[in-house]
This record gives sequence, C-alpha cells and structure tokens, in this order.
Amino acid sequence: MISPHLHPPRARTVALIHGGWTPDTYDLDALRTDMLAVRDGEVDDSIPELEAADPDVCGIAVVDHDGALRSTADADVEFSVQSAVKPFVYALALADMGEEVLDRVGTEPTGEPFDAVVLESSTGRPANPMVNAGALLTASLVDGAAPDARIERIMAGLSAFAGKELTVDEAVSHSERMLGDRNRALGHLMRSAGTLHVPVEDAITVYARACSVLVSAETLALMGATLAFGGRNPVTGEQVVSAEVVTTVLSVMVTCGMYDGSGRWLRRVGLPAKSGVAGGLVAAAPGVAGIGVYSPPLDPVGNSVRGVLACERFSDDLGLHVFAVGRD
Repeated sequence: MISPHLHPPRARTVALIHGGWTPDTYDLDALRTDMLAVRDGEVDDSIPELEAADPDVCGIAVVDHDGALRSTADADVEFSVQSAVKPFVYALALADMGEEVLDRVGTEPTGEPFDAVVLESSTGRPANPMVNAGALLTASLVDGAAPDARIERIMAGLSAFAGKELTVDEAVSHSERMLGDRNRALGHLMRSAGTLHVPVEDAITVYARACSVLVSAETLALMGATLAFGGRNPVTGEQVVSAEVVTTVLSVMVTCGMYDGSGRWLRRVGLPAKSGVAGGLVAAAPGVAGIGVYSPPLDPVGNSVRGVLACERFSDDLGLHVFAVGRD
C-alpha cells in the first residue's frame, strides 16, 4: 500500500498510464539497450578507483510501492555511492538535529561547481547540502559526539534506507581522505566562518566514509523508493525518517541535486534526484517509485550521461514529471 503520507492525487495516477506503461510493465531491458548505444561522456578520474570503472556497464532498477524490484543486467554491480549519498545524510541530520540543520546549511542552488570553495557571503553557510561544503557540514551534524559515532549513525541510517546492511569500500575511503584537498579547503573556510564546529579532519573522515559506501542501481532504487513513499522503506516497512523530513529533502534534491545540470534536469525529467561521480543516479517519483541507474561515463557537469537519458525517457514515457498537468 502507498504510504499514507504521500498518496498521489488522482490526476497523477491517471498520468501513470501515459503510453500504456506503468512502472511494473515498462521494458527496462529495451531502455538499457538503447542507452548502451550512447557512447558520450568520460569516466571520472579524481581517484584511481573511479578511473578504473568499466565504461560499458549500465544498470537500471525500479522499486514500486509494494517493494517489488525490477532491474536489468548490471543493476547489481556495486560501486561507491559518492555524492548520491548526500540527500540521505541530509535526511539523517534533519531527523537528528531538526531546525539547527536549516540554520547551518542553506537550500539555494549555487550556479557553481559542486566542489567550489565558496560559502554564502552574508552568512558563511554552505549554499545547500548537495554541494561538497554543505555535505561536509551536514555529515558533522548527524548524531554522535565523535567521528566513529557519527559514522556508525550514518551507516545504520543508510542501511535502513537500503533495507540491508551496507559496507564501505576501504580503498575508496582512503583515496577520498588522501586526495580531498578541496574538501579540506572547504572545511577550513567553514571553520574560519564559524559554521563548522568539529575539527576539519574529523569532518573529512566522516564524509569520506559516507561517499565510499558500496551500493548498486538496485540499492539506489530502494533508497529512492524509501524517499518516494514518505520515508517508509517499502520492503522492510521501517519508517526510516519522517514524512516532514522527506518533504524538505525532496525539495532540495529537485532544485540542487544534479550539479550544474539541475535546471535542465528539472525541466526535462521533473523528479527529485541526486547523482554521483562514480556514475550512480538515484531518483524518487513521489508516491510512485524509486529509480536507480549506474553507468560511469559522465557529462561535463558530473552526471551520468546514460543515467540522465534513461531517466528522461522513463519520465516521458510514464508521465512522471511532477509539474506535468493536463497530459493525456
């Protein structure tokens, strides 16, 4: 049953039969075949583990309101979640700290690269939790007096979103810590502005481990579905975070989640989403489904080329755009 927190209105339910498809009948394999023909994009080379990714991998997965999973080949291939973890860490921080998170981290798009060394000029806050500065600060706000405790809280929370125990790629975590100079610069900038209240290296350690959690397209689809159904995991039935937290998270995802491509994404796909430079992409169609895609080649702003195209097609064919009105 659809979460009582997020019943889709009647017009939205009708829209789902656009083209004769629903999430449980859509031909994901045909979509994947079309995506494999796309050869654009470059694999991220910021750390050795990402540079080694296979550019020909492409996995797509969808989880509906009953928790039913549909997926393609490669949808079970694991990779580090990278920035796709940001909305979930934000959700956990909101659940733990409430309004303090909104006071310390903004919610506005930046127009800057995700790792730009810049804060709001008037407040010293990060602009939003989907850029690196905001994610560093957000990860420092989850419950826990020390880095190990915050890491434990994040791992438990992410595992609840995913409906299974998640693990960390230790090699990726090491590389993220050793090569995170821009994140350190952001941390020191926030410390000097008085917005980051923990030591910079503590913040880097927690954030690096969060980005290094291993997921797959199938995992991301279930995590996205947990957001899509008001914070309730549709497989386990656990209420991971409140519906009120989810509303805030989805609002920021839809405006800030796709790097400098967020405006185009909102116009073409119209769903809350977050990407990561490993090639992962998670999207939530509220009251309908969670979507996960993995394909390493990225466009110039850092989004999976095939992931974006697959979601554009999926949203068009099923009429999922949250602002679509009067569509037959």
